Amino acid sequence: MKKTLFLLCSAFSLCANNINAITRESASGTRASFVQIFDITKQINNKKLDNINPKIAITNSSGVMLTSVMNDINAIGYVSYGSLNNNIKALNIDNITINYENIKNKNYQISRNFNLIYKEENALIKDFLAFLNSNYACKIINDLKYICLNEKDYTSMNIKGKLTISGSSSISPLMQVLIKEYEKINPNANIDLLSTDSTMGYVSLMNNISDIAMLSRELKTSEKINNIKSFVLAKDAIAIIVNINNKLNNISKDDVKKIYEGKITKWQEIK
Repeated sequence: MKKTLFLLCSAFSLCANNINAITRESASGTRASFVQIFDITKQINNKKLDNINPKIAITNSSGVMLTSVMNDINAIGYVSYGSLNNNIKALNIDNITINYENIKNKNYQISRNFNLIYKEENALIKDFLAFLNSNYACKIINDLKYICLNEKDYTSMNIKGKLTISGSSSISPLMQVLIKEYEKINPNANIDLLSTDSTMGYVSLMNNISDIAMLSRELKTSEKINNIKSFVLAKDAIAIIVNINNKLNNISKDDVKKIYEGKITKWQEIK
């Protein structure tokens, strides 16, 4: 029945009035960055808190977000730029197209850092971070549509050992490729990757389950403790996505904010 309804909506636009907004779960770093960038907040006791409308549907990963938007002509969501595929459409924001050049030259300003955090810098972590700063890693980062921030020479120390990295599902696809390349150069290293979300990555690091945590947001004030060290892996952008059959190509930053606050609920209300 659901599939039949989707086909009817696609063919005859019977459902074109209602916007089905989708957001990430509260622990998601992508959600935290999205809320901050679009100022979808409310002020309580001098603190800015997440103000995404509680009626908006929630997904628990970038992959689920992409699939949900792909299967619903009335859906709107958001994912990492590097996660985009041909099955969905990325909207222009205030007439600025999301692409590598616009992100790099800061014309497209819906961006955030991919952060790695760790507590202790042992020999393997030090060597792995040096690799992530290298020209090897820079090519991978750029090829996967992220912005490389460093491009230094790298010589492997051929360190033997094991690391566990966990956290953001937005960073995981990039990290998976980087780990594979690092292990080719350093066959004595073994790195496990656990894809969860930014908050769970932080918790795993604090509980000594992981050696490095991936955060697709900045550290919260409550998370900043003396022994936390941070490393910026790359710069990423957040894409606002709709179904590929949606006729909309551009949306204002203000309208995105109003959709997620529940103030705009129909497509014809978009300016």
